[in-house]
Amino acid sequence: MTRRTSVSRREFAPAKINLYLHVVGRRNDGYHLLDSLVVFAGVGDIVEVAPAESLFLHLRGPFAYALRDFLPDNLVLRAAHLLAQDLGHVPNVTITLEKWLPVSAGLGGGSTDAAATLRALAWLWNVERQAERLFAVALALGADVPACLYSAPAQISGIGETLKPAPTLPSAWLLLVNPLRPLATESVFKAYDLNVSRVPSAAMPMHNVPSDAISLAQMLIESRRNDLCDSAIALEPSIRTVLEVLTLLPGCLLARMSGSGATCFGLYADQAAAMAAAKILQTSRPNWWSTAAPLLTRRHMPPFNSSTD
Repeated sequence: MTRRTSVSRREFAPAKINLYLHVVGRRNDGYHLLDSLVVFAGVGDIVEVAPAESLFLHLRGPFAYALRDFLPDNLVLRAAHLLAQDLGHVPNVTITLEKWLPVSAGLGGGSTDAAATLRALAWLWNVERQAERLFAVALALGADVPACLYSAPAQISGIGETLKPAPTLPSAWLLLVNPLRPLATESVFKAYDLNVSRVPSAAMPMHNVPSDAISLAQMLIESRRNDLCDSAIALEPSIRTVLEVLTLLPGCLLARMSGSGATCFGLYADQAAAMAAAKILQTSRPNWWSTAAPLLTRRHMPPFNSSTD
């Protein structure tokens, strides 16, 4: 294995969006079984790696402050340690993380940052073609990291670790909105479990490919939802306000919470509609974080085992 020693590598860490999220069961160890359609948006963090004499993480960007108290356990550092350990050498690199996504926002920020770190280091250490090895390291870091390593529309199952490429989705835009109220995923799942009357959803594979953004929105409205939404709203009522505001914006085809919240998204047919809605929202709700971005279809990594065929 030959290492690149005089260059750096930048990787985009796109925001992860759950177009729908069904809780279909729970394992004996407490982990929830999921069925979800995951996509990625054209907005996110940036990870840059470069050779160095020791491992160091440099944080910058508008949301870097939210991570400074958790540096020793940062998932980016864990990704570097784990991949280096798997390859049998010391992670002598400087990692710069530009944090543009809100933290604890339901956008998979830590997982997508870790996945971008793996991609960057795999290039730096000349192992980027060893997909199965990289996905094994990704899974060891967390159930969301393999999907973020793939970084393209996928249907996920299990606790989030099993992914299958989704049918080709139509062109669409997203308006992402967060009231800047952090919400811990663990707390939302605990609140969900308290709702003992809830019947687990059934897994619903996608068989028919929506032809356009309107058809995609209709499918999501008619047969899919986010099972965690009510629990998240109980913990953070501002999510309800965000959804109400999104629904009333012109051109919004669907308003829904992503993941465990508090970020919500509006689905739009094209860039013009999404940008117009974003302008209205940024004027009327300047204290919220909001941005318009395309729904991405390009994947970073190939399928890595039979579960992704």
